Parts: sequence; structure tokens; C-alpha cells
Amino acid sequence: MSYRLGVDVGGTFTDFLLLNEENGETFTAKVPSTPEDSSIGVLNGIARICDESGVDPGEIELVMHGTTVATNAVLTGRGARVGLVTTAGFEDTLQVARSYCPGGLGGWVSFVKDPLLAPLELTIGARGRISADGEVVEPLDEDTLRRDLQTLRDRGEVEALTICLINAYINSEHERQVAAIAAEIFGDTPISVSSDVVPEMQEYERTETTVVNSYVRPEVARYVNNLQGALDERLGDGAQLSILRSDGGLASARAAADSPVNLLMSGPAGGVAGAIYFCERAGYRDILTFDMGGTSTDVALIQDARARVRRETIVGDVRVRAPSVDVRTVGAGGGSIAFVPELTKALRVGPESAGAVPGPACYMKGGEEPTVCDANVVLGYLPSDVQLGGKMNINRDASEKAVQKVADAMGIGIMEAAEGIIKIVNESMFGALRLVSVEQGYDPRDFALVGFGGAGPLHANALGILTDAWPVIVPPGPGVLCAYGDATTQVQDEAARTYLMMAGDLSDEQMLTDLHELRDRAGESLRADGIPDDEQEVSYQADLRYAGQAFQITVDFDEKELVEKGVALLTEAFDAEHEQLFTFKLGDGHEILMIRAVVKAAARKIADKRIGVSENSLEQCKIHDSRFYFEGAWHEAPIYDRGGLHENLEVAGPCVVAEMDSTTVVLPGYGARVDAVGNLLINPGPASSNHVNASKGGA
Repeated sequence: MSYRLGVDVGGTFTDFLLLNEENGETFTAKVPSTPEDSSIGVLNGIARICDESGVDPGEIELVMHGTTVATNAVLTGRGARVGLVTTAGFEDTLQVARSYCPGGLGGWVSFVKDPLLAPLELTIGARGRISADGEVVEPLDEDTLRRDLQTLRDRGEVEALTICLINAYINSEHERQVAAIAAEIFGDTPISVSSDVVPEMQEYERTETTVVNSYVRPEVARYVNNLQGALDERLGDGAQLSILRSDGGLASARAAADSPVNLLMSGPAGGVAGAIYFCERAGYRDILTFDMGGTSTDVALIQDARARVRRETIVGDVRVRAPSVDVRTVGAGGGSIAFVPELTKALRVGPESAGAVPGPACYMKGGEEPTVCDANVVLGYLPSDVQLGGKMNINRDASEKAVQKVADAMGIGIMEAAEGIIKIVNESMFGALRLVSVEQGYDPRDFALVGFGGAGPLHANALGILTDAWPVIVPPGPGVLCAYGDATTQVQDEAARTYLMMAGDLSDEQMLTDLHELRDRAGESLRADGIPDDEQEVSYQADLRYAGQAFQITVDFDEKELVEKGVALLTEAFDAEHEQLFTFKLGDGHEILMIRAVVKAAARKIADKRIGVSENSLEQCKIHDSRFYFEGAWHEAPIYDRGGLHENLEVAGPCVVAEMDSTTVVLPGYGARVDAVGNLLINPGPASSNHVNASKGGA
């Protein structure tokens, strides 16, 4: 047998999905995350899932991993001390930055800028100059550079070095010279070169991105190398480790350690990939996703089974020029703490979270503050006799004691307080969903809504009511869907080139020649990881704007489309997207800023497991009778085992559908059924009236 393992490290739990490539059989597990060293939780989970599944660890060939190591290094300020080599006269590039200030006009008064990731005292200017058209205006002064680098080295503070020279995106000759000299002087110190990391125009963005790559590189490399070593010891030398990139592709352990700036949004990308995997197989290609975990909720819009990808990644106040799935995050998770400020007496929820330690009160791990999870327990949505992760008990008394704090502070009953907590967190997630839909020109009613994550299915039906997006889809294994996405995606890399050319001045032949050159360059990384050309798939992108605009829009295309329609393909696609976002298009004056090739490893075939029809009756699927509180009243709500449900069974709300990794609530007046893929579909009305909305791509 051949197995692949998906691993996703979250704020509260680390999720695992073990997939048999030959028959599609899956095994899942959840273990508490270990914030002090996330690799400990990973190894604990591998031991558990192999023990519970009976699978020999030596049969696991591929380990796909979504990680927050790079993200946490930026957010906590625990990255490396970075030295910077830039062109003489441009040492203040990071300090000058851009005019944007968080918080709008009020931000100018209250915003305190974080320290530079590459401080001025560790920055040196190299004498030499490349012009805007790539010509060498002034040769590099190697003697002075060597002395300055030696002085920087002698300070003993630099843990990672960045090289970013003016106009290096068009001609990297001087950067190569600097890198060679720096390698002699700094020895094993990791060196990041801007023309390798992000060969794109705009000096501040290029500098910041390359500096961030250096900032997180030692931490990520240490984590990846230690984890690879532990996996070799636990699983054998044949196990191949890959890390999920921010754009939803995979990077080999080697590529991830060299270019960790591409991992800053690794975690959220896995859930999007998993949602696309299950929904596309079921015929739903236009979906809104919300991934509700213990600390936050990530939302995204998927159109035609393709995630929207931004050309920048934002973590805290750091913006880098690296592709990432367009995921918006709000501080609303199962562990979000509810509180009542003394001044306003108005109930608030989040963004502070109980996290993995001490966790919600109901986990009995030391937490005492009221959380969203505790409110769900009090309301009966999360029954106290349903175990989380198959192992963790829930203590209802502890939840009631915690939520009572909110009730007492507001002078209301405990049930009213718990329902208020849930409604506030639902509105917070609804606001995030509007950011990726309504504010981008899309109507949520034209999409299906996909809820996952450990807490997502608890709130999915309620979010469907707020968005009016139907059906609401809860994929199989929703609590470990990010791990499923990690396990089913492909190794990927890209190469880009700055164009700065009017579309009317570009011939179709020149465009194809340049794209083929980028294809070959992007494929080098995959070939270095043992993936030959005949196992690579390529697609292309171009960034366009109307002449004079300060922003650009990325359009995707393939070579066949370009051969058929030429450069007009790009301008027509840009006009359509511009009209979608801003309600108008100009139709001419198109400027092409960038072109790039995206190369993926061909997907390895995985057996397609489908849900069969068994002889189980609905009564046989019932675990026991229960009840929950909704809109000011108690409702009888039986608890069903999702593992026993099949296509011929229809479940009418109110009820609770339980499984190992998550719990789904079906509210009164709604019904649910399971499709052939295993998705749980929730629609308004009784279950017998559930239908697939063909306008959303259902089949």
C-alpha cells in the first residue's frame, strides 16, 4: 500500500489525514497543538494516527504539511537579525516605505511603526549602478564592498543577509557579484538575493519581501530540517516532506527552506484547497468558504473551482510581494473570548483567544474565561457527551460557570448570554464573507457556502441564513479539511519577468518566446526536486493596468488560448475583471506590467472514494436524543452519527450530526442530506425538498 499524510497545525489542534492512494480510504486524527514547538505535536499525531489506523509508518511516502512557523516568526518578532546590502544612497528604502498608514487618518495619531526587520545599523550601500533599462551605468566597487561586508560580519550580529540593489529585477549582474563576495565573507550565513526571491519592479516592495525572506529563513530552515530528520527516523528515509505555499501549491522541503516568504499564509491555503477538492467533485464550482478554527476564521471566494490569488501577502503590518490565496481573516474562532467592558456594558467577542493553552473552560485545561466554544456547549449545539478529537471530554458545568460571568455582567440569563455570544461571532464572520463577495462585486446568493474547521459546521447553518447562500456544504472530515487540502495539492513554483510594455506594442510571437523562457526557469526548481519535464504542468499569468493607474489586475491563461487569440486574450480578460470589480472598463490603453509562468507537478492519481448506500435506517444512525436552545426556546434535537448516513437518508432539523473531528448543527426549518461524495448538504425546508442549485454549478 502507498499512503500520503496531510498535516495542518492550527492554534488549538493539529490535524492529520492519512490517505490510501490505491482505494481512497482515509483515517483522521486530532491532537492538541504544541505552541512551544509545533513539531512535537506533529510527531505526536503521526504516532496516534498510525496506531489507530494500523498503518505501518514505513508505508507513508508523502507528507504534506501546512505550517504557521513563518507567520508566527513575523507576528511575534522572533525572526533573525537581518543585514541588508542595497545600492549606495538607498539605505533608507525600508524607512521611507509607502504613505499607507493602518487605521486611516486616525492612524497618523495613534500608529506606532514597528522596528525595521533590517535595521539601519546593519545596512550598507554598495557603490555601483544599474540603469532602469538594465545598462551598467557605474561598475560595482568590489574593494569597498568587501571592506564594508567584513565590517558588517565583524559586528557578529547578522544571522541572515539580504541583497537588494536598484533595478536588479531587469539586470541581476551586480547582485550576483555581491552575493559571491558575501558568500566568501559570511560563510554559512543564509543569503537572500532579490532577483531570485522576487524579480519585480518597485524597490520598496522588492526590498521588504527579500528582507522578510531573510528574517524567517533561519527559523523555517531549522524547523523543516528538524522535522525532516524526525520523519526519516519515524517513517524511514523514503518519506518525502512538502510544505504548503501561500498560493495553494506545494514546495519541497528544500525549496521551502530557501524561500520561506512564500509560506506566510500556508495554513489557510490548505482549507481552500480541500474545499475545492470536494466541492468540484460534487459539481459545485462557485463557492464561499469559511474555515473556523480555535483562534480565527478564514474566508475566501472560489469561482469556477479556482481560488482567487493576490500578488501580495499581508501578515500583521508586513506586506510582501508574494502570491497568496485571497483569504481574509477575522479574529472569531471557537476559542475567542467573550467579555463585557465596564464602560459600555456591551457584549464583545474576540479577537483575544484562549488558544490551545489554556483553551476554553469546557476542555478543563485551566481555562476559565467564557469562549464561543463554551457558549456552544451551554446552548447544546456542542453536546457534552460528544468527544473532540475522539479523545477529549467536554465539561458542561465548566462552560456554564464561564458564560455566567457574561450573564451577570449584563444582568441577563445565561441562555440569553450564550445566544448573544453566538450571534455576535456569526455577524463577525458574515462581515468577513461580505469582504470577499459583496465588496468585490459578487452576490453571495450566487454561491454555495462551505463551512469547515473544528468549529465551522457548528455555525454553518446560521451563516447560510445570513448570507442566503445555499446549499450550505459541510465536506467530509471538516475538522481536518486543511490537512485534506495539504494531502491532495501539487508541488508548484513560478518565474516572473517585468514587462512595462503597452499591449499594442507586443507581438504574439514575442510573448510566446518570453513565456517559454519563464516556463523553463520555473521548471528548474521542480527538476531539482526530481520532477522531470514530462511530469510538469504549466499555466501563465499577466499583470495589466490601464496606463496611468497605480494598481494592476492579474489574469490567468494557458498557451492554447494565447495561440488562438493572441495578446487580445489578455486585454479582454482584464477589461472583464475591471468591470466586475469597478463597474466600468475603458477598452484601450492597456499596459502589461508582468508576465509569469506557474509550473506544477502533475497530480498523482488518487482513488476516488464515494459514499455507498447502506441498509442503515435513520433510527440506526441516531446516537441518542438531545436538545438545543435556539431563538429563545429549547428544541428536541436528536444526535446522529455522520458515519452512518448515506444518500438515501434525509435528516430534518433541528438535529446535531456528530463525527470525530467536528459537529454540525441543523437548525429548525432546515434539512440535510449526504451526496455521493460524502458532503453534507443543508438547505431551507424539509430534507425531502433539498435540491442542488444548478446555477451554482451543482450536478
